[in-house]
Amino acid sequence: MLEIQNTLVSLDLLERYFCCDLDKCLGECCIEGDAGAPITEDERRQIEDILPEIFDDLMPAAQREIKEHGVAYIDEEGDLVTSIVDGRNCVFTCYEPGGMCHCAIERAFRQGRVNFMKPVSCHLYPVRVKEYADFTAVNFHRWKICHCAEVLGRKLGVRAYKFLKEPLIRRFGEEWYDELDHTADEYFRQYPNGVAD
Repeated sequence: MLEIQNTLVSLDLLERYFCCDLDKCLGECCIEGDAGAPITEDERRQIEDILPEIFDDLMPAAQREIKEHGVAYIDEEGDLVTSIVDGRNCVFTCYEPGGMCHCAIERAFRQGRVNFMKPVSCHLYPVRVKEYADFTAVNFHRWKICHCAEVLGRKLGVRAYKFLKEPLIRRFGEEWYDELDHTADEYFRQYPNGVAD
């Protein structure tokens, strides 16, 4: 683990290679799992604010779920998460021909229709953040559906913390990321191949 400001960062974030390969995974992280994406109360409010703009983009079953239960719920672990459909799909998941899925929120953001990109937890994935009383844990979640992303990252020579620069800055700030980047440079000077190589 590395200590960066008030966070403890898993070495996997530095050592692992990672680059999303949507052509192979088809965005499966939006549809697999036992709960929706973790969100904050502020993010719930932002999603509710933009809902009229994206509602017609959603699947009919997702529209019904939101009308009946809202955009989020408290899961079994007590976390606020996006609502899901059929026990798996995030309500904001949409499908393209061929099975590729995408986030209705992110698509609307990239089209300039809304000013909220998507929940930070989605932007950060495969990083998972856990708040504790004295520090924040920043972990790299390894999951079989992302194996193709690790393969592509290794092929391209892209480490996870480099691939995730934008969302890490969004969550922790530029100063934090600069310190992580500097620490990574020092780490690889001392251990050129890292443990994962």
